[in-house]
Amino acid sequence: MRNYIFILFFSFFGFGVSSQNSASATVNSRATVIDPIKIDKTVDLDFGNIISAYNPGQVILSPDGSRVAYGVQISNSIPGTVNPAEAIVTHGNNNYAITLPEHFTLYNQENPNQVLIIDQFTVQPQEGNLIDIIKIGGTLNLEANQTSGFYTNSTGFNVTVSYN
Repeated sequence: MRNYIFILFFSFFGFGVSSQNSASATVNSRATVIDPIKIDKTVDLDFGNIISAYNPGQVILSPDGSRVAYGVQISNSIPGTVNPAEAIVTHGNNNYAITLPEHFTLYNQENPNQVLIIDQFTVQPQEGNLIDIIKIGGTLNLEANQTSGFYTNSTGFNVTVSYN
């Protein structure tokens, strides 16, 4: 009789365990689609006219358009075209990051072996609601007795904006 009760007890226990084999829940799903971030260049970076010197030097162009020279001279009477770069960033209500290169090389059009290096880029956003205007400056590095001429690089440098 004890064996029957024992078998009966385990058979009830086994049925109880196997009846809770699975469970389910309903999960809702959602997605929000936002506009892609966009950047459009409106003005190129231009350091203007610079007078070479016997020593190396630098011209620092700030995002506000002001220039300061060290070791070289800039002429107030014939400044040339002086502009910080400018771009419009369309970002909606989202925060973003700006990435600039570490340096960029300009080549003399008459003698491509002569170069100028731009580095220490600086950026100043003028914040709007859904659109910002960013202005970009940098430091132009000149060698001693830098060869005169027009220096450029038609490939340009990348300014990357990405959502945080």
